[in-house]
Amino acid sequence: MEERSRELKKKPGGEAEVLARIAAMSAADRLMAARIHAIVKSHAPHLVPRTWYGMPAYAKDGEVICFFQSADKFKTRYSTFGFSDKAKLDQGSAWPVAFALRELNAETEALLGALIQRAAA
Repeated sequence: MEERSRELKKKPGGEAEVLARIAAMSAADRLMAARIHAIVKSHAPHLVPRTWYGMPAYAKDGEVICFFQSADKFKTRYSTFGFSDKAKLDQGSAWPVAFALRELNAETEALLGALIQRAAA
């Protein structure tokens, strides 16, 4: 919450700060966050990298669309990639908005890439 408070007081960091936050992560989280960053950049290059609660996030028109949460920072057994309510993922009466990630493989990368592209439309 302290990180979010600081972000609200100043303009959230851009790509340089996102890359610095990724570089400061533990090895496993760093590899995953860097790959997520590349997936977002390739599937939705118009999204703007920024920090959100001190974690990498990607925004459209100033609103966060998707974000990564480090397992180490939040002391959980898995990292999370999620979508905000601004993401255009609505499908029926219920749909997933967050994914637990223990590793990234081709299937997971393809799924996330497609969701990112749809969410950012």
